[in-house]
Amino acid sequence: MQGLSTQRAPSATVVLPHFIFGAISFLVVAVLLLFSAEAFTGHYFHPKLLAITHIAALGWGSMIIFGALYQLLPVILETPLYSELIARITFVVFAAGIVLIAFSFWNFYVGIHIQIASCLLLFALILFSTNVIYTCRSASNSSEETEFIITSAIWLLATGIIGTLMAFNFHYPFLPKTHLIFLKIHAHLGIVGWFILLIMGIAAKIIPMFLLSQNLNRKKLGYAYYLVNVGLIAFGADMFFFEGSMLLPLFSLIISIGILFFISFIYECFRKRLRKELDIGLKHSFVAFLLLLFPLFLAIVISIFSKVDDKLYILYGSSVFIGFITALILGQTYKTLPFIVWLHKYKSLIGKEKIPLPKDLFSEKIARGQFITYLISITTLILGIYAGYVNLIRFGAFILLITALLYNFNVIKIIIVKPNPKKD
Repeated sequence: MQGLSTQRAPSATVVLPHFIFGAISFLVVAVLLLFSAEAFTGHYFHPKLLAITHIAALGWGSMIIFGALYQLLPVILETPLYSELIARITFVVFAAGIVLIAFSFWNFYVGIHIQIASCLLLFALILFSTNVIYTCRSASNSSEETEFIITSAIWLLATGIIGTLMAFNFHYPFLPKTHLIFLKIHAHLGIVGWFILLIMGIAAKIIPMFLLSQNLNRKKLGYAYYLVNVGLIAFGADMFFFEGSMLLPLFSLIISIGILFFISFIYECFRKRLRKELDIGLKHSFVAFLLLLFPLFLAIVISIFSKVDDKLYILYGSSVFIGFITALILGQTYKTLPFIVWLHKYKSLIGKEKIPLPKDLFSEKIARGQFITYLISITTLILGIYAGYVNLIRFGAFILLITALLYNFNVIKIIIVKPNPKKD
């Protein structure tokens, strides 16, 4: 990231609270998973599962992404963030909504609690999407990555609207279909439309930069963009009008092929890289893109068979949030957060005195330990959920808790602890 223009980067006080809240949310997810392992062997509409899923999707995944985007968009697009004030308000409202909706689901309070929570979250998503879209539209160097980001923000809004309707439908039933149909639409708009499309757009820009990859076939990104969006629109329409027709496997396949084009692009980045040695952040990222293949396979299996075991749905969601998204964030934190803090603390000292590098702000040893414990935890959790063995799930959750503690240690070290001056 040092090679990009940083003059328009927002204040660190806009970005850093998102990483702090996200790190704490990851820790909370691990703790709740440890003490509710039995919920992962039942129905996927279990209140505790809903609470953990929303903390993982909103407090962990989305909150980190919000903060990272506020930093990356001005740097990548060479234009200021549309409004730092809106970003600060968004954080406060979003954080309050996450805490309240997690509390509501955990205790299954489906009245006023969840309605207020959903309204707070929707308001935060409107603010965030407005900020991102106006920032992208003000850029003079718009690119295909920008279209990924804008489209993902629109899908995020759609996800929030459906979620809000579902929250009110608990107490005042008015939706024309069953709650589970809307849950599937809500989940896939969030997973595919928001997370995966956004990750495609950002990764297409920063992964080649980190790896120094050249001569890439960028047509794959265009194929990925259109196939994923067309497939997702068709999937949503099919679920709404027909509750899953015989064409559903085709739409799932179209989405999967689009994602495979993207994975092929990422593989090409690794294959054509000039920087041969992978640091700990890129190792996490490489594992994340490999893990993405597993939920793709499960999605096709689930769409083909009209009746599948509930554990496959749970396995699918877990492999997305605890697998792909968590692995990617764990890695990219070490590529973005140290640079953000370094920029804030040391930019004015460049050329005046000897200063540390961004990589000196965290413990490489702790990061390597985190990488190992994460691999153990995700493997154990997948096996435990598939086998329906509570003790194995609980063991995986315990190792994930260790991973979260190591991650939080490094995040705190990066943000708070001042490193020793760099020696000659």
